[in-house]
Amino acid sequence: MYGGNKRLLVVGDRVLVEPDCGEERTQAGLILPVGAVEKQPVQAGKIVATGPGTPVPDSSPSEEEPWKEIVSEPRFVPMQARAGDYAIFFRKAAVEIQYEGSDYLIVPQSALLVLIRDQEEEGF
Repeated sequence: MYGGNKRLLVVGDRVLVEPDCGEERTQAGLILPVGAVEKQPVQAGKIVATGPGTPVPDSSPSEEEPWKEIVSEPRFVPMQARAGDYAIFFRKAAVEIQYEGSDYLIVPQSALLVLIRDQEEEGF
């Protein structure tokens, strides 16, 4: 995400979610106010950005040639979630932030329950 000369980077195994806001309609057609929706154990929203994933330690042997300079690139277990996915996640695990006037939630990948993705993106 960009804002002027600033760039918002999501770190580690977290995702940045634009939460669904407002009233919600039940299956019976009742409209729940925002306060009641906020008390639900799960919430949903669109993933705006993801972190690189869970860092993995370097496992390359360095004792073989101790005179060589060790240059290692950071490695990560990739994220299953992608920007554009619709996610359902545990509300209690989310951290609310405000960035340039918009509300977002930072959610760890372990709190994601379901991802909804367009089938065209998956090649089905």
